[in-house]
Amino acid sequence: MEKKVYSVDGKELRTITLDDNVFGLPVNEDVIYYAINNELANKRVGTACTKGRAEVHGSNAKPYKQKGTGRARRGDKKSPLTRGGGVIFGPKPRDFSFVLPKKVKRLAMKSILSLKAQDDRLTIVEDFTVESGKTKDLVKILNNFAKDERTVIVLKDDDAKIKQAGRNIPTLSFLSFNRLRAHDLFYGRKVIMLETAAKSLTDFYNGEAK
Repeated sequence: MEKKVYSVDGKELRTITLDDNVFGLPVNEDVIYYAINNELANKRVGTACTKGRAEVHGSNAKPYKQKGTGRARRGDKKSPLTRGGGVIFGPKPRDFSFVLPKKVKRLAMKSILSLKAQDDRLTIVEDFTVESGKTKDLVKILNNFAKDERTVIVLKDDDAKIKQAGRNIPTLSFLSFNRLRAHDLFYGRKVIMLETAAKSLTDFYNGEAK
């Protein structure tokens, strides 16, 4: 797959060949769903807790006798049917996380990258950084590729300066080529990938980089 490489000013510089094994695969919607569901499940704290009938503080005595009152029969005040009683089938602390096979994760990432490339939502930009660390300098660059839409920038490595410049932009997120997140990548309306990151990502998913 051939993709154009743009300068930070939005001008075409050259073309780059992207590996079809990473950017040109048929989109597998099932594995994308599993990967996103796995990430969201692993983020869940799972600390919600309610008290059941056996855990609520109170007497076991009946509030009134079984017969002769004309009222419905009642058990103790801890019944789920009374105010302040136990909760029926309420949540208990639990671990929602689960392990997704490595092959499934990789296929999901490649499917999302292929989807973005096919939908023309993937833009390759020459390597750049924001030496000043100022948001306005990064916004000038972003305005050439994406305006007021959810954007993901894929970096070659951990660039502290560009992350500092982008932390005040609510619609922007950063990902490293070897630590992609399916949720951010899939829901990003625009994916801006640095040229070096695109090459490293191809090597990474082809097993040449660990």
